[in-house]
Parts: sequence; C-alpha cells; structure tokens
Amino acid sequence: MRRRDFLYMTGVGTGAAMLPSLNTFGRLISVEEALTPIDVKLKKQMADVALNAAKSKGATYADVRIGRYLNQVIATRDARVENVANGESYGMGVRVLANGLWGFAATNNLDNDSIAKAAELAVAIAKGNSKLMTEPVQLAPQKGYGEVSWKTPLEVNSFEVPIPQKVELLLNVNAEALKGGAKYVNSNLFMINEQKYFASTDGSYIDQDIHRIWPTFTVTKIDSASGKFETRNALSAPMGMGFEYLTPKDSEKIKGGPVTMYKKRYDMFEDVKEATVHVTEKLKAKPVPAGKYDLILDPSHLFLTIHESVGHPTELDRVLGYEANFAGTSFLTLDKWESKKFNFGSEQVNIVADKLEVGSLGAVGYDDEGVKCGKWDIIKNGILVNYQTIRDQAHILGLAASQGCCYADSWESIQFQRMPNVSLAPSNTELTAADMVKDVEKGIYMFGRNSYSIDQQRYNFQFSAQLAYEVKEGKIVGMLKDASYQSNTQEFWNACAKVCGKGDYRLGGTFSDGKGQPSQASAVSHGSATTRFNGVKVINTGSRIG
Repeated sequence: MRRRDFLYMTGVGTGAAMLPSLNTFGRLISVEEALTPIDVKLKKQMADVALNAAKSKGATYADVRIGRYLNQVIATRDARVENVANGESYGMGVRVLANGLWGFAATNNLDNDSIAKAAELAVAIAKGNSKLMTEPVQLAPQKGYGEVSWKTPLEVNSFEVPIPQKVELLLNVNAEALKGGAKYVNSNLFMINEQKYFASTDGSYIDQDIHRIWPTFTVTKIDSASGKFETRNALSAPMGMGFEYLTPKDSEKIKGGPVTMYKKRYDMFEDVKEATVHVTEKLKAKPVPAGKYDLILDPSHLFLTIHESVGHPTELDRVLGYEANFAGTSFLTLDKWESKKFNFGSEQVNIVADKLEVGSLGAVGYDDEGVKCGKWDIIKNGILVNYQTIRDQAHILGLAASQGCCYADSWESIQFQRMPNVSLAPSNTELTAADMVKDVEKGIYMFGRNSYSIDQQRYNFQFSAQLAYEVKEGKIVGMLKDASYQSNTQEFWNACAKVCGKGDYRLGGTFSDGKGQPSQASAVSHGSATTRFNGVKVINTGSRIG
C-alpha cells in the first residue's frame, strides 16, 4: 500500500541531508503546486470512506489522518547554491481498534477503492494482533468536535516568498561572513508545511495548517600558523512561524551582553557578523581550568539540556519501559510521582508542558488523536507532579482524558506519544542576565548548543556550548574553550539558583527529535530565560586529564 519516489533537483546536498524525515517527501513539485490547497470537502469524503469501511469490518473505533507534507530547502556554501528543492508527500493513514487492539495501514493511492482496502487491512491487522493480546487497549474518552480548523498564526507564508529572494538572502549572509575573514560558510533555509486532516468515529473532522521555519549557518575560520580551526553556528531558533521570522526587529533583540540574542524575530546578517568575530576569539581563547563553577546558561543553550534531562524522562512510555529507543527509558519511575514529594529540582524549577505556545514548533490546535491541546505542569516548585500522556495511557495516571501528546511524522507512520513543548517558566521578577552576571564570583556564561551525552536512564549527562565566557567577580573577562559541564539530572536541577524574568524568555528547539523504531522525527520547542546553576562540575574536553 506504500510507495516512495525520490528525486532532488541537484542531488541531496548538505542542507537537504539535514532535513527531518526527508524520506517522507516523496516527489518534487513546483512552488505553484505547493501553494494549491486540497479541498477540505474532498478530504472529508475520503475520510468517511475509510471510517465506514473500518466500521463495516468490525472496528469499534477508527481514526483517519490525511496528510500533505510540504518541504522546501535552500542550501548554499560560500558564493554558490548547493541545493534547492521542493518536496511533497501526500497520503492517508488509518488506525483502528478491533477485538481490543490496534491495527494500522496506509496508502498514497487516494481513490475510494484503495482507501477502503487500507481501512480493511488495518482491521485485519488489529484482529490478527488480538490473538496475542494480554489486555485490551483502554482508550480515554474523547468528545467529537465536528468540523473545526486550526492554523499556525503567521504573517507571511514562507512558500509564497520567491526562491530567488531566499537565495539572495543566504548568499548575502555568506558574503558578510567571507568579508569578515571566514574560510568557509554554509547557510541553509528549511521550511515545512504540514497540512493535516484528522477524522474519527468520535465525530471529529479537524483540518490543520502548520508552518515551521529554520534559517541557520555555520562559519569556519582556520589559524594559518597552527592549522587549527574553529566554528560558530547561527544562534537562531527553528520556529513555528512564517517568513516574518527573518524580518529583524530591535524590540525582539537582547543586547548588552557578549552576544546579541533574538526572540521572535531574527537578524541573520547581524548574527553572521558577530559569528565571524566570535570565531576569531575562539581561536585565541584560553582553555578552561577544570573545577566547579556557577553556570549562567542562555536559553540558546539551556533548551537542549531541558530537552534531554526533562523532556524525554517525563515521557510516560519511557517511564513505563515501552520505549527505549534513542537513549533508553527513564529514572522518573511511577513510584517517584506517586510519592507526591519527589525532589526533581530546587523551588526555582517550574517546568510546563504547552502545546499552544505561539511561535513554538510544537504548537497545534489538536494532536494526532483529535485531542484538543492545552497546558499543564510537569515540575512544580521542584516537585515531579505529572508526565506526558496520550489516550491509551491516561488511565495509568488516573486521568479522565489525554493530555494531547500524540503525533506521527507522516501519513504513513502510526501516531504515538511524542513530547509537547516543555519549558522552564521564567521567574516573576524583572531579573535580567546582566543582573545575574553581577552576582557571580567564579562562573561561566554559555550560549548555543554543541556536543552532549546522556545515559540510558536520562540521568548522568555532559553538555558543551557554542560559546563560553569566563565570569570573575561579577564581570565577563574573556572567552574560554573546551568547557563542558557534567552532572546528573537531579543534582543539576537542584543547583538551579536563579531564573531571569519574562523579558528574557526565549524559545529554542529542534526540527528533528528522533524517537521510536522505525524512527520518527518531530519538531519541538523548549523555552526558558537565562538561568543560573551553582557549583556545577566543569571539565576541560581538550585535556587528556579531565
């Protein structure tokens, strides 16, 4: 029932190779075709064919996801274009409950006969699975919403911006880097549009139009005397926005520190100019002396630590041992939650799951089970209070309904539990990053994601940054290199001493969080304000004696 066709305009270049789930984008299309929507009435008719066929074969529940996934990638290096491609994947997945268990089938042949056969196959698979059943699926109740829709709030559809304009932007960014002494520079622009239609026997017909964008670059300089090189990546964030993200606004910038940072608008030219200066500084930076430091972590760095040490271990399927792919299960076992007093972090630590945050990668109106999305606490004043669930997990926590954490990366992938946006709430003070620096006697201020490692229980970890600055007696005194901090999740979050206020809050995130087998990729954001952690072990990764 599945077919994949692959074709790229100029081959799979550097940028295209970085795309999440690139193999789901089955054929090349023109920009004009990408901008032509599928009639919602036609999608409802196709969904009804599948639902009726599933019920006629004995399904007690069925849902249908009709997905049209569009991607555009532009990749450049130095003064040339490496790759330009528009991709589309379009098809239907049908999931059913029959005889107490799940069955799933998918097709990209969307005539009535093929749709009905896919639904019938899903029922047959469910009935086959039921022969091995130990207990039936318990599905949390979910009301039907009728015909509803949701769309990413955006000002400019990225797919409507002419490709020559985007190419010119990237090449001009590269020219700035080369002018600033870069030896090499790569820049890329990724744009995603998920057009998703969900229908179920509960009575929902949900049409969603989801947009994401990610502009990025890497600048490289080489020291001619030693032959050593350093790089600096863009400090942009992938966002759930349109092309307006690339329109700079001074009100969306945070200046005054060693690095200019960006909120919901990004100045790619300003960032690449600073990057060429930073790479020169990195070539001359002194190695970090190993020891304990107070860390000041910028949101451009902290988002990844949140993702790995908070987001993944609070996924209920990992907690239960159902999921162990991509770095294992979780130390946050149910007994810790049941105690109602497990000390995850200090009282400064308030972690919130939010599927609605405007501008975030994970923002949708409804998840891939037709559950209306919302917001809830995971860590409250340092105490573990909740996890992330979907409909067939809700009963395990005694919840009356799912929290809306179901997602599939393609119409041909079965939906399962995925991470919502998981963020560290800012404090209720007006504390700024500059204020925080003044309090630090011996510290390191870190920006941007770099290398990391975490164990199979999401407990022991190590993280490094794009940029690290030494702080002495309340002042930033220079750049450091080879700085990486080591800790365990509970110790680290209990070292959280101060969190800046709402004015400093920003999103970071990833386009391609991998999970499952076969692997699926999802896009998710993690917000925070600049945060201080006291007395954290820092090692020198350039030294053989850590």
